[in-house]
Amino acid sequence: MPRHEFQPGKLVAGLALAGAGVAFGGDAAGWWTTPWFVMFPVVAGGLCLAGAVASVHHAVRGRRADGRRRGVDPSAP
Repeated sequence: MPRHEFQPGKLVAGLALAGAGVAFGGDAAGWWTTPWFVMFPVVAGGLCLAGAVASVHHAVRGRRADGRRRGVDPSAP
């Protein structure tokens, strides 16, 4: 399996959408009742949190990762 850069924003977005899917799946199975309007804040909040995490990740590691991706030596001035 090829290695790739860890992207925490995508992880947070995936977890938020998976949580929404589990909530609707439990509702469909009859284990609990989930109102349809609850999913708007869950999905929107998860996507906003994912964007914030991605922005912080880019601010912290963006410059170094960009140089590595383009094949530029990061130790060069």
